[in-house]
Amino acid sequence: MDAGVGAPPPPMGAPPPPPMASSGMQENMASALCYALGFITGILFLVLDPYKNNRNIRFHAWQSIFFSAGYAILSIVIGMFFFTMWSFGMFWMLWMLVRLAFLVLWIVLMVKAYNNQRFKLPLIGDLAEKQA
Repeated sequence: MDAGVGAPPPPMGAPPPPPMASSGMQENMASALCYALGFITGILFLVLDPYKNNRNIRFHAWQSIFFSAGYAILSIVIGMFFFTMWSFGMFWMLWMLVRLAFLVLWIVLMVKAYNNQRFKLPLIGDLAEKQA
């Protein structure tokens, strides 16, 4: 329910509603959605008009782009290495653990962004902050 004209005030002690981007969806939802499809949604939120002016959303969009690019590069390098290895079993298990770690980190990034927390990844977070 929208807290517009005629709406009752929020109860005492209740947390304030999340800030809205200038128009459209709330800032926390836009920040979380920056990570949803990796660099695709990151780029979208960098070019869509009400969101491209918000520094926090721009940070999450850039961090999503850099995170996705890092994963893609790592996938290519490990894929090339995988085909030159003789012991596929051990290497395949290691690669599955790396992929699981990326999945968990991706979920953590989305949850932190949704909760209006700026979770900076090492190296990538600094680059994203400079771009934002």
